[in-house]
Amino acid sequence: MNIIKGLKLFAILSIFIFVLIGKSNAIDMASSDVLLNVATKCVDSKVKNYCGDCVSPRMDAYCDGANVCNKTIDVWSENSQFVAIREAKMCGCPKGFIHGLAMPRVPITGVEDPKRREEIWVFAWKAAKDQIKTGSIALAANPKTYRSQNQLHIHLARLDENAAAKFSQYSHAYVDDLTNVWGVADRIASKSNLKVYGVLVTQSAPGQYMILVTPESPEKEFLIWSCK
Repeated sequence: MNIIKGLKLFAILSIFIFVLIGKSNAIDMASSDVLLNVATKCVDSKVKNYCGDCVSPRMDAYCDGANVCNKTIDVWSENSQFVAIREAKMCGCPKGFIHGLAMPRVPITGVEDPKRREEIWVFAWKAAKDQIKTGSIALAANPKTYRSQNQLHIHLARLDENAAAKFSQYSHAYVDDLTNVWGVADRIASKSNLKVYGVLVTQSAPGQYMILVTPESPEKEFLIWSCK
């Protein structure tokens, strides 16, 4: 009888440990790596064990919680290099509020990462145009001192109506296209002796863009970033 009880207890403990391990694997991720997981594990829903490896699956992947806004991603645009998704800040907001993220699909930490690609800005602008009127588009990449995630992400949102009045307080330049945003931002920052900086991109006139650098968060300073 003692042997049988012992086996039953062992079985119960084994199941308990298995459940704990399973839960640990599901959430064993630093909060700063959530977007890294989304960018590298959540875009292609056809890969093996997608629902188990992806922390926030696509709405159209039909994983658990597929109808819950803040537990899923809504993919706006994607290609082999980048993905644009709905930002979680949109969850619970009125229909007119727009906030998205454009990210590389490989690990790139942020503005400071030498592996960053210039092409992300053109991709991000095109993704934003599908959601926001061109004259109101603002793209922003926060400096590492003002971000919570260790995966490069460009915020796609509307420009705050009071933003233009503050542009003169910051170093900026004008360009005709978005093919060299990082390069221009680097030069502006160097002239301003900024080693850590964020980048704002917006349209200054048809066919012309403004690139602005700031040591603070361009997302919070210039974008309509929250509906709260």
